[in-house]
Amino acid sequence: MYNPFSLSGKRVLVTGASSGIGRAIAIECSKMGAQIILTARNAERLDETLSMMDASQIHQIIPVDLSSEEGLRLLVERVSEPLDGVVNCAGMTMPKPFRFISDTDVEMIMGVNFKAPAILLQQLLKRKRINKGASLVFISSIAGVWVSFTGESLYSASKGAVNGLMKSMAIELAGKGIRVNCVNPGMIDTQFLKSGSITEEQLQEDAKRYPLGRYGKPEEVAYAVIYLLSDASIWMTGSNLLIDGGYTLL
Repeated sequence: MYNPFSLSGKRVLVTGASSGIGRAIAIECSKMGAQIILTARNAERLDETLSMMDASQIHQIIPVDLSSEEGLRLLVERVSEPLDGVVNCAGMTMPKPFRFISDTDVEMIMGVNFKAPAILLQQLLKRKRINKGASLVFISSIAGVWVSFTGESLYSASKGAVNGLMKSMAIELAGKGIRVNCVNPGMIDTQFLKSGSITEEQLQEDAKRYPLGRYGKPEEVAYAVIYLLSDASIWMTGSNLLIDGGYTLL
């Protein structure tokens, strides 16, 4: 059956695949026929992700810490065959008022959210581990591109940097047919929201600020990633794909 969104025959690296959006991307892409390389720091949680995927025997787990030079080097070395797609999903936030941030905070947030994916892609390209016609996807955010929030200056700065990097890469790599795009989600309902000091009542009240009346689901971000990885988006590069339930309309 004809399906322009099929990922059959495509080899895709997904970072941050141990939980949340990254896990959903790995799972949904496997359902579309992709062969996935899953990476994150926690090997046990990567195994959990793998157990939820279709055709689990064809995928590969590489547990590394991408915030370290050694982790980046190991991942690049273990990618033995060229990739048709890379999804940069690993990231972190650190809510803190601007006047209280430290040099260490800047290095940590920018290191994980910007430096790690930038160096990873640079090294994969240098080693010819990305095929012509491949699709590179950054999971960015509405923060730093359209809006921001109190205490999120560093997070917004890191995501703004990712979007700037994406646009320049899209220009430089277009000659090889390599497409580079960002997905920019609003608030997504993951376990991360349940681990903080915000109550369920506060989350429900905040969700009312979204015209569609709720936060997004991880798999809804994954569907957008599938589109960008597939040949259905073959004439799309340098774009920010907004998925925010209408939040930035207000």
